[in-house]
Amino acid sequence: MKPRFNIPRTIGSLLLSAAFLLITSAAFAAAPKYVFYFIGDGMGPVQRQAAQYFHKIETGNPDARLLMNSFPISALVTTHSANTLITDSAAGGTALATGFKTTNDMVSKLPDGTDIKTIAEAARDAGYAVGIATTTRITHATPAAFSAHNVHRDNENEIAVDQLNSGFDYLAGGGYRNFVAKNNAEGLKSKRKDDRNLVAEFKAKGYTTFIGEKNRDAFRAYKPKKGDKVLAPVSSSAMDMEIDRRNSSETENAMPSLAELTAKGIEVLAAQEKPFFMMVEGGRIDYAAHCNDAAGTIWDTLALDEAIAKAYEFYKKHPEETLIVVAADHETGGMAMGISLDSKGYFLKLNELFKVKASAEDVLMYVYPQMVKDYPDVAQRQKAYLGYIADKFGLTDLNARERKIIESAMAVEDKNQGLPEEKQTTYGYAYTPTMIAVSHVVSERARISWTSYVHTASVITLSAEGKGAEQFAGFKDNTDLPRIMAKLMNAKLSTFERTPSAALLGETTGPSKKYSEIPYGETENVLGKN
Repeated sequence: MKPRFNIPRTIGSLLLSAAFLLITSAAFAAAPKYVFYFIGDGMGPVQRQAAQYFHKIETGNPDARLLMNSFPISALVTTHSANTLITDSAAGGTALATGFKTTNDMVSKLPDGTDIKTIAEAARDAGYAVGIATTTRITHATPAAFSAHNVHRDNENEIAVDQLNSGFDYLAGGGYRNFVAKNNAEGLKSKRKDDRNLVAEFKAKGYTTFIGEKNRDAFRAYKPKKGDKVLAPVSSSAMDMEIDRRNSSETENAMPSLAELTAKGIEVLAAQEKPFFMMVEGGRIDYAAHCNDAAGTIWDTLALDEAIAKAYEFYKKHPEETLIVVAADHETGGMAMGISLDSKGYFLKLNELFKVKASAEDVLMYVYPQMVKDYPDVAQRQKAYLGYIADKFGLTDLNARERKIIESAMAVEDKNQGLPEEKQTTYGYAYTPTMIAVSHVVSERARISWTSYVHTASVITLSAEGKGAEQFAGFKDNTDLPRIMAKLMNAKLSTFERTPSAALLGETTGPSKKYSEIPYGETENVLGKN
């Protein structure tokens, strides 16, 4: 018997298509429409907690909390890479961006060199506008891990080309030197080895560009509209440390804060009238912790928290549509709150850090070497240096032990002047003896201690707020985070099989292996920055 009603095949297909559209629309409606991914480079649990204690003193409010520490969802996250239990920022950023482990120094590639899709690229392909902001170079390891693919993080000129081709809507931070042409008419510093003018190529793709120090106020005043894309590297290399930015006397074209970069990014992305994804990196927490600069570490952590506040303001307007995740790629420096030479050291003195008015990394590092040139007489030089650290670092009343530490460092640095570079005494990333001596004396006064000039294998702390935030709770690995995020967003990451890190069984492999075999204490000078 024939059926009473015979629905034409074309109508049936239309009904199926309509049903599919309803299902996919419902799925998209269930996804967080606005996703913020904050990464504190080098920000371990102690960095967060020290900044919170400092913030209580700063505000005079014992109940004050960092915003990131007030979110309802929290987790502890492991950070090892594919070849070692102590990751670098490239492998750590890759894990946070792609959901896969890789070898230290590699950027969003598997150890065999295969490209892996990042959560930012997956968001773009799923219909989200995408933004990246950082206080270090846009081409630096963490932002590169979200926007590029390269066998080595140091290939920043190639990473800049990948970012040109990313199609992302907003790229802001430092590092114009990798985008401007080698012999540019503006006389801007360039690190490019070719004649490509990537700024012109960005403009040809429809980007509004704000390049260099002279365009910072124009960047602040810019009012984005639908369809706009922005490239804004506002410094040659990394942006200023927050402690230097706050103590700067600049008024015209002053260095923007990470909060300003975040707020402008929200304006640009929201103007697109579509869902958006934004990764924001507090990149200079890591720099400060590398050189054991307690005040610098805390101030840059506070700067990240102020950037999070900009996203939180947006969240309060869209609470049912917004997800905020705050994480880190690793801990740096082995920072600890507490140091004592006897049994009486049950206290901190964080007030000591309010006396510090300059960073170790960007300012103090260069003071004594310049004084070597300015003061040929050793006694005059050392007197001038003691005056400088009294003024800028609060060391007005050195005790006998502290004075011996500083004077010994000056003597070593004076001796360095007559030695070839490879024979000079330095620490960490070629940090000067005077710089490290001052950093350690200031830290000791605050009763903060450090175990390293590099990264550690400590877990990092995650916190989250908003739509889907509960999915991030618990004890996680860094590769879990983008996978959870992608699932919530209905975005597609790469589907390669994940393999465990060889380091989990105690064996360091790859480029780090030769260093793991050097006895502790036998160091070598290393130039460069993580």
